[in-house]
Amino acid sequence: MLTLFALRHAKSSHADDSLPDHDRPLTERGRRAAPRMGQLLLDKGLVPDAILSSTSQRTHETAELLADACGFTQRIHYDERLYLASADLICRVVARHGGKARRLMVVGHNPGLEELILRLTGRRETMPTAALAQIDLSIDSWAEIASQRRGTLVNLWSPRDIEAEE
Repeated sequence: MLTLFALRHAKSSHADDSLPDHDRPLTERGRRAAPRMGQLLLDKGLVPDAILSSTSQRTHETAELLADACGFTQRIHYDERLYLASADLICRVVARHGGKARRLMVVGHNPGLEELILRLTGRRETMPTAALAQIDLSIDSWAEIASQRRGTLVNLWSPRDIEAEE
């Protein structure tokens, strides 16, 4: 069994209309939410073995802040194909770069992440900014993810859910 974490980037800024979408940074709210999700992983003993992230500024910042907060010490793998990627493309990137990780995180964008959850679990879920889904997959290798259709959505957390618990 392998575990996939799907993390949508934290809240990003639209303040500077001259910036291309790819270059939009996080807002203050986003910079608070990303480490909160990392702390959640640390508290639950669910620190990923590997992190794959889109190359956008907002996903890069989200991944780095989460990694620092949860004590992730490996190199984050940034892949430009994950920028606004479809579920199919996310699966191909995971299959190629998942390696030996038992717990793998993908930091990306909607609608691809919502499509990914639907594809892997059959559940239609909403992924607000900084939402984190935990999906258990009955596979032994990430190369099998493309054929996976019976994963289990174990948890779906949002920063608001965590705030309510505190």
